[in-house]
Amino acid sequence: MRWNPLRQCLTMAVAGVLCIGGLPGRADADERVQPATLGLSGLIQEVLARNPEIQAARQHVEAATQRVPQARSLDDPTLSVQLWNFPQTFNVTQTQNAIFGVSQTFPFPGKLALKGEVASRSADMTEQALRAKERDLIARLKQAYYDLFFAHKALHIHHEQIDLLKQLFEIATAKFRTGKGSQVDVLKAQVELSTLYQQLPVLEQRRDSAQGGLNTLLDRDPRFPLGPPQEPREGRFEKDLEDLYPMAVQARPELKAAELSIQRNEQSRALAQRQYYPDVSVAFQRFQNFNANDGFGAVVSINVPFAFWTKPKYDARVREAGAAVAAARADLHTAENLTRFQIRDLLAKVRASWEVAVLYRTTVLPQAEQGVEAARADYRTGRTSFLDLIDADRALREFQLAYWRVLVDRESRIAELEQVVGTEL
Repeated sequence: MRWNPLRQCLTMAVAGVLCIGGLPGRADADERVQPATLGLSGLIQEVLARNPEIQAARQHVEAATQRVPQARSLDDPTLSVQLWNFPQTFNVTQTQNAIFGVSQTFPFPGKLALKGEVASRSADMTEQALRAKERDLIARLKQAYYDLFFAHKALHIHHEQIDLLKQLFEIATAKFRTGKGSQVDVLKAQVELSTLYQQLPVLEQRRDSAQGGLNTLLDRDPRFPLGPPQEPREGRFEKDLEDLYPMAVQARPELKAAELSIQRNEQSRALAQRQYYPDVSVAFQRFQNFNANDGFGAVVSINVPFAFWTKPKYDARVREAGAAVAAARADLHTAENLTRFQIRDLLAKVRASWEVAVLYRTTVLPQAEQGVEAARADYRTGRTSFLDLIDADRALREFQLAYWRVLVDRESRIAELEQVVGTEL
């Protein structure tokens, strides 16, 4: 037999692919050994307990709560000492008269209560900010969870594609050895396998990045191992705008905070109107004369907020508070309109995603699978080229990825919808 350099090179290439293909095959098997399935409900409880953003928000609520008793308390009393008739040497021990006093200011009835109500509404608004932060964090967690699922699924599909291409490589090699196939087909399979193996590190990096993002939300080391997430939900989303908007009115923290802002500003306006009424200061004094009898006295004083030269200040406070009430009501109306729009928009996206997923599941994927089987059968009988077979397989994997991407995007939109409504759906 004549020595053929091309045939020799081809034989070495085939052997190399087989060797390369064997090692990744074992690595793939190890890659697919995964921890237990990662449950979403447990992660939600964990993120609410561990996330530092939530912990900081809870401390803000505690701080705002502690301001309420401060606002309802009287100002500190005042102690005073007066010394009279100092000698020319200014010797304190030689003074002849002294007055010791204690005074307390009492706001006009209703002022302290209103101050407490303003502080209480501010604390309630901080509590709603915490609830909004929790809803935001849960939505981000769900999106990170399903991003990790898609990264795992992309790796799984990629490994399946490698396994199938190994089979096609063996078929092409067998046909070539029997003289029924082309050496070009073997080389094409070799190139395609090499390309797939080159893509593996990129897919693994995406998985690791998605895992790190989820671990960061959970306040863990980004490298903490996580099992494969559960598959996205299937089925039509039945709720509509008429169901979800009343739920949002009752549950969405942003709407509750807007209502509380109106109440707080109304109480601030009432407090501003009370500033026209004077506060009372009461003082008790003891007089001490070192050359005569001691005595006691009392002083009652009031401020005069209704003086013509100070009244404009209080008028401005009332007008300012009235403008704040009007602004808060406009903010609530804006939030209600935005909520209605967001629900309608997200509902449309959720439903469109499901329709696309159904189309993939019932039509596109079955047809693509049939195309791969037909191309494989035709290749065995020589009725189609090896390139067509590879193209059919590649198209199937792309459609599979697109199907799962649609479901993952749908879950992300549902998570956003839950955030807008303010409750689980």
